[in-house]
Amino acid sequence: MIGFAGLTFAAPWALAALAVLPAIWWLLRVTPPPPRRVVFPPVRLLLDLRAGEETPARTPPWLLLLRLFAAALAILAVARPLLDAAPGSGRGGPLVVVVDDGWAAAPGWQRRAALGRALVENAGLDGRSVLVAGTAPVSAGGPGGGAGFAIGALTGAADALAALAALEPKPWPTDRAGFAAAFESAAPPLDGAEVAWLGDGIADPDPADTERFLAALEAVGPVAAFADPPEDRALALLPPLSAAAGLTLRAARPAPGAARDVRVRALAADGRALAEAALRFEEGAAAAEANLDLPPDLRGEIARLAIVGESSAAAAFLVDERYRRRPVGLVSGGSFESSQPLLSDLYYLERALAPFGEVRRGAPEALVEGGVSVIALADVGRLTGAAADALARWVEAGGVLVRFAGARVAEGVDNLVPARLRAGGGRALGGALTWDRPQRLGAFPDESPFAGLAIPEDVLVERQVLAEPALDLDEKTWARLEDGTPLVTAARRGRGWLAMFHTTANAEWSSLALSGLFVDMMRRVAALSAGVDGAGPADALPALSSMDGFGRLGDPRPGAAPIPGRDFASARPGPAHPPGEYGGPAHRRALNLGSGELAIRAFEPPPGGLAVRGYAAAQLRDFRPALLAAALALVVVDTLIGLWMRGRIPVLRARRAGAGAALLAAGLLAAPAEAPGFDDSEIADIARSTRFGYVTTGDPEVDRISAEGLAGLSAALRARTAVEAGAPVAVDPAVDDLSFFPFLYWPATESQAPLDDDAVARVDEYLRRGGLILFDTRDRAPARRALADGPGGGRLGALLRGLNVPPLRPAPPDHALARAFYLLDRFPGRYAGGGVWVERYEGGSNDGVSSIVVGGNDYAAAWARDADGFPLYPTIPGTDRQREWALRFGVNLAMYALTGNYKADQVHIPAILRRLGRSEPVPEE
Repeated sequence: MIGFAGLTFAAPWALAALAVLPAIWWLLRVTPPPPRRVVFPPVRLLLDLRAGEETPARTPPWLLLLRLFAAALAILAVARPLLDAAPGSGRGGPLVVVVDDGWAAAPGWQRRAALGRALVENAGLDGRSVLVAGTAPVSAGGPGGGAGFAIGALTGAADALAALAALEPKPWPTDRAGFAAAFESAAPPLDGAEVAWLGDGIADPDPADTERFLAALEAVGPVAAFADPPEDRALALLPPLSAAAGLTLRAARPAPGAARDVRVRALAADGRALAEAALRFEEGAAAAEANLDLPPDLRGEIARLAIVGESSAAAAFLVDERYRRRPVGLVSGGSFESSQPLLSDLYYLERALAPFGEVRRGAPEALVEGGVSVIALADVGRLTGAAADALARWVEAGGVLVRFAGARVAEGVDNLVPARLRAGGGRALGGALTWDRPQRLGAFPDESPFAGLAIPEDVLVERQVLAEPALDLDEKTWARLEDGTPLVTAARRGRGWLAMFHTTANAEWSSLALSGLFVDMMRRVAALSAGVDGAGPADALPALSSMDGFGRLGDPRPGAAPIPGRDFASARPGPAHPPGEYGGPAHRRALNLGSGELAIRAFEPPPGGLAVRGYAAAQLRDFRPALLAAALALVVVDTLIGLWMRGRIPVLRARRAGAGAALLAAGLLAAPAEAPGFDDSEIADIARSTRFGYVTTGDPEVDRISAEGLAGLSAALRARTAVEAGAPVAVDPAVDDLSFFPFLYWPATESQAPLDDDAVARVDEYLRRGGLILFDTRDRAPARRALADGPGGGRLGALLRGLNVPPLRPAPPDHALARAFYLLDRFPGRYAGGGVWVERYEGGSNDGVSSIVVGGNDYAAAWARDADGFPLYPTIPGTDRQREWALRFGVNLAMYALTGNYKADQVHIPAILRRLGRSEPVPEE
């Protein structure tokens, strides 16, 4: 390969053909004279005879130049000129492609992959060997060992392309310092090499790591660095904060910049969109916050938060029990609630539970009936009758009952306690009549849910109710005083828990209620209400699911190791512990990439050092297609001119032929002929795969749902059938060519304007040539009302007015639409109401396929899914089976549009065989 000023030639030997252009000039100079028509009469013929020798006619110089120019363009096209702003042109040493393949590379991964392919292909044209490596660790061996990183061998371009295609974004950060150590020890000799660093634009937490990384690359050869501009780099969701009415959502971007709005969507475990909040990055700010207001019941359903339109592991946040508000019931045995609130048994308890629970007060029976997750009894002695029975059943079913001691409990208590209590009024620590002093809290046991909490020095207990010694008392003890006496005991009861604080819930017996430790302890006790199956901090929590680099949740990643419960709070995502869900079916803990320690800061090159270029400016541009098109156009023009000069084109049409040739050349040089409404790139894109269209209504919300719905249907077709459906296309019947689409989805709205005559003719032509349109009235009663008096009223009537609409009827059970792929007996959408209407008389035109299908169940909303495959809109009444039936109807509809009545014919095979005199098909030999 040779080149200059960024322009290179992949086949420079072809440029030698330019030397034969003079010979072509000489050969093209002579053109035989054009034939002439001469009247035969001899005399007239003799008069026209001329003496002397005639010389052949010469080709006009301008035509010679035209032909030489066409030949030169063809020669240049064979030489394949490339405009390359990337490294690797005209060098002979190896090329090292280092790719940041951590979480931050996911949003712009396609741009990185395209540039990487261009670099490797360019090096292959030069005959250079290539090494491909990734900076994110792939195994726990990580720093200091080559096994921890994907560092390939020095290979040819074909093998390097395969290695590059094998890279994908990891759901954890890069480790550039560890990569530098591994690269120095594992890389082969790279004399005269050149390095291309395809960065993610995110800085290392420690600047020293960046310096070591760049030093390792520069030791190999000159480095060309690439990164997206700061405004296009990855965003991250930070842990939300509990608020009084919901959650405070937080997001971060790498660098301050212009004002920017993003949306964060809250999703349920089944993919339903529960709520959405808008976050705004103010100009010059790197962080944004917004409050997500939700009713307590919906807040408890949140399983995932995601930045809309952002695909990375940091743009998704899995929500576990720590972020869900749960109803908590409070019952007091005291009488100071209204007269002296600071002495109330519930004053401090209510404030400790309010940040993460919905606090309710009432009698035990009323709280159980109202549905609560935790009930706290403050100094409530014996429970009898209906209250005791209701609480016992509630605990057995999974509730958490927390009791606090006091004067009433010290006098006697019922059996709804985790351990037997010693009678006699309890134990006093401190005072004039005792030698004991107030006790501090001892270290929490490893198996206690309080393990890991910091114990303040100023928390003192002056009085407690003692537990009777027992063989299992140690197992039931969650907290002790320094002298070893139990302060908090707990035990399983059925599916629920009984917990006992052996001191009061106010400051009368201890200062525990005045400390921040009390809030943390109550938070962890309330978390048990999620149905924890006994997994304690000492238990290993295995991986239940893992997130990939694009933020999609799936099966556990190979090599994902369990995390000990005591270490979960300090665990950091990596190859051994990828982000995802850990624990058991009833106890799920979420490990998220977007923790408070996630580095989200833009990379800044060192002063006077490395220059960072964008991906858009580093793409390889191939001029061969344009040169070939131009050469072909000139050949066509030359052919037309030659025909005219030889008299094959009448003189009267010469000007018209010249104009036509000029128009044809201009068309070939510019672009293929366009269909109305679509440009050349759209036509080429639509023609590559099967695409479905949706008719725009002018309502942005309806059009967005239509696009999301057809995208979800196309994804289902790709997953379940052999149809490789592409992305849906917005269609305007007034200007767009409808013939590209086998099926159109047409939602009806009140504000849609009637079609003009051109649009009506275009739609009629589409239906006549075999197209299929699903009209969706989106009002739960598809065509029953609108077609009661014919297609003339309501939303549907406004749409169908002016069209050549055949008679319609409800789809019969044996219609091909009910068995095109799945066997169906209903056609629900987002709503499960009315039916589907089709043509009354099938057969004849369009091979017996109904050209119009009418429904009203808002099918696009039922098909719509986000980038992770989760449903975007709830179904009504809202069962998963209804959504599956709706999706199956969409698959049947698409297959019906593509295959026609093929399935209907298959159903009649037994009758056809009987008519032929055969009882069954003859098997093939």
